[in-house]
Amino acid sequence: MLVNGLSVDVEDWFQVGAFEKTIARDDWDGLEHRVEANTDRVLALFGAAGVHATFFTLGWVAKRYPALIRRIAEAGHEVASHGWAHQRVFTMDAKAFRADLADARAALEDASGTRVTGYRAPSFSIDRRTPWAHAELAEAGYLYSSSIAPIRHDHYGWPEAPRAAFRPIADAGLVELPITIAKVAGREITAGGGFFRLLPNGVTDRAVRRANAEGTSAIFYFHPWEVDPGQPRMANAPLKSRLRHYARLGAMAGKLERLIATHAWGRIDAIAAREAERLQ
Repeated sequence: MLVNGLSVDVEDWFQVGAFEKTIARDDWDGLEHRVEANTDRVLALFGAAGVHATFFTLGWVAKRYPALIRRIAEAGHEVASHGWAHQRVFTMDAKAFRADLADARAALEDASGTRVTGYRAPSFSIDRRTPWAHAELAEAGYLYSSSIAPIRHDHYGWPEAPRAAFRPIADAGLVELPITIAKVAGREITAGGGFFRLLPNGVTDRAVRRANAEGTSAIFYFHPWEVDPGQPRMANAPLKSRLRHYARLGAMAGKLERLIATHAWGRIDAIAAREAERLQ
C-alpha cells in the first residue's frame, strides 16, 4: 500500500487568501489568534489516528508560538516552510522571495530544533509567472516543494504543470510534488482544503485511489482554522470569500477522521525522498 502525503498549512483564520483584501497585515496582531488551539486540535486528531504529517508553517506563526512548533516536531511530524506571512510568490521578485524564505526558515528551525527542507508556497502561488522560484529554492538547499496546483482556479493554478512528482530544474536535486487533483462533474479541483470540506468524502477518496493505482502517492492538505467553527466572522468580506471560508467548518474534523482511516498517510519529506530516488 502506498503511503500518501498528509499536510497541514499552518496559518490563522485571518491570514487566508480569501481575506487578503479585507484584513490588512498590519492589523493581524490585534486580532484574536486561534492558530495555537486549532493546531493542537489537529495534533490530537493525528495522535488518536496514529499518523504523522507535514506541517507547512508560516514563519509569522513560529515567531509568536515557538512552543507550538516544538510540540509539532516532538510529536514526530515534519516542520516545513509556508513562507513568512502568506505573501503569494508571484507578488515578489527573486530577491524578496529569497529573504522571505530565509526569514521563515530561521524562525521555524529555531522553534523546532529540526532542519527545514520542505516548502509550500502560500495559495500554491508558484506558477508560470515565477520561473525563478524553483531555482531559488534549490539554491537555498530545499529538498522538495509542494507548491503547484495543476488546475485552473481564480486564486491559483498552473494547468500545464505535471500532475506527478517531477524535477523542475534538470541539474538540481529539488523535487516538486504537485497537490493531487480530484474530479467532480467534469471539473478538476484540488484534493483538500475548501473543496474537501464542501464536497462528499468520496470525491477525495476516489482521487487518492486513482493516484495510488497509477503508482503515485496522493498529496492532501487542509488548514487548522478549518476545524474551528467558532472562529470570528468577517461580515464585510465578499460573499464568495465568506462562503468559501465558513461553509461546513463543523463537519471538517469528522471528515478528516474518516479520510485518514481509509488510506495510509505519512510525512511528505519521506515521499519526496522516495521520488528523488526514482527520478535520478
